[in-house]
Amino acid sequence: PAFRSFQRQFLLGYLPALAADWLQGPLLFQLLHSRGFLRSQIAALYSCGFASNVAFGLVSGVFVDRLGRKKSCVLSSVLCSVSCLLQLSHDFLALAAARVLAGLGTSLLFSAFESWYLHEHLERHDFPAEWIPDTFSRVALWNSGLAVAAGLLAWLLAEGLLLGPAAPFLAALPFLALSGIFTGKNWDENYGKSRPCGKACGEGLRGLVSEPRALLLGLVQALVESILLIFAFLWTPVLEPHGIPLGIAFSAFMAASAAGSALFRRGATGRLRLQPL
Repeated sequence: PAFRSFQRQFLLGYLPALAADWLQGPLLFQLLHSRGFLRSQIAALYSCGFASNVAFGLVSGVFVDRLGRKKSCVLSSVLCSVSCLLQLSHDFLALAAARVLAGLGTSLLFSAFESWYLHEHLERHDFPAEWIPDTFSRVALWNSGLAVAAGLLAWLLAEGLLLGPAAPFLAALPFLALSGIFTGKNWDENYGKSRPCGKACGEGLRGLVSEPRALLLGLVQALVESILLIFAFLWTPVLEPHGIPLGIAFSAFMAASAAGSALFRRGATGRLRLQPL
């Protein structure tokens, strides 16, 4: 019962932030295009977000450990909220700032929350490490459902209710506020080891050099992610001229992704015993 209560506290803080992140995905290209920007300008705005995510990702671990993981979770909600509000602007520089803030907030979203959970699970509550996969399995299941629901909600707001492509970004604000307020009030603070940024990056590089398989895995993952990011940029201008509802198409993509993950898990644990290469 104590573990389930702790797990529920984590999910109530984390899942609204994930829902807000998914709401910002389906209609981003359409929103920027409706502002009158060329495809090359939209590509530059996308790149601003990706570049800030990459740059901050190099130091995010050290930053989160020093600032405090709970504070970092709240900061993620604040940064993403400001980014959503800036999406209402028609100014290119304001939208570029929005993408930079979104990249920073997303980097914290996928580092601070999980770091906080692992420390609390193992250090403060001393729960068995074998219970950790149960929590992240629940996160993965909910995340898939939230992604599908986000696409449908984005379609309903933008096209069903004729509120326009900025509506999903405004709809993300209550979820971000819920995550930030709940986390700030109900979670305890924890910190990581204080290490110089240069030393932490050096350890990571030495680890890659000393373990070729880790380097190969990183390269393969980078290629896969690059394909997904290119697809994320191209799918809207390909489908939109055909009148396909973008929110519903996004939900279909997310449902297919969840189905693929489920099939792999079944294949890896069932009779087929599939294994990664």
